[in-house]
Amino acid sequence: MKPNSTRPVIEARNLTRIYALGGSEVIGINAVDLRICTGELVVLKGNSGSGKSTLLSLLAGLDRPTRGELKVAENDLVSAGPADLTHFRREVVGMVFQSFNLMPTLNVLENACLPGFLAGKNPLRIKSKASELLNWLGLSQRISHLPAQLSGGEMQRTAIARALINDPDIILADEPTGNLDSRNGKIVVELLAELNRKWKRTVVIATHSNLADSLATVQFQLKDGMIADRER
Repeated sequence: MKPNSTRPVIEARNLTRIYALGGSEVIGINAVDLRICTGELVVLKGNSGSGKSTLLSLLAGLDRPTRGELKVAENDLVSAGPADLTHFRREVVGMVFQSFNLMPTLNVLENACLPGFLAGKNPLRIKSKASELLNWLGLSQRISHLPAQLSGGEMQRTAIARALINDPDIILADEPTGNLDSRNGKIVVELLAELNRKWKRTVVIATHSNLADSLATVQFQLKDGMIADRER
């Protein structure tokens, strides 16, 4: 398992996230040092509460570190202001969630287009690109369906199209197979691996599942908010 480039796209030093809970503190991530190169397919493993989702939220700019350094695709996420973080989330990273997070009143095509529209991009180009993505994902016959009319696998593939619509450098997937059966879980993991191999996207998957293990270029094991092991 070898990275496609030695250039780091994600760098963290002493990355720490502490949450206040009543009068006490809960450590989500504890002094993590992390270096991920461009073109890696990274799998983050660990039990519930190990810090996987917290780390992914920090990498996505959805949460702020308590202390430490964090750069993603040359964006300093510690010093970034709200407008910088909004731009970062729309343009640099694409997120895929366990719960899909599709808009229930929008159809498949509209859900896939939404980040492009929010970024102010040309609507005709965004619709054309969304159609191409949905066709690649096997959803060309479902573009006018609402999320409630889709299977779990179809909803997650729609979410992948949405994550890709603005051409992000990095795809972050938080338990992307958690709500899927084994067959659809395998399909989703293989699609993420194809994004990595064919489209040269850096992909980071946080998961309990073993489905992506054989496809990873590097695997990190988290325990109690720290990286306990690393395997290439």
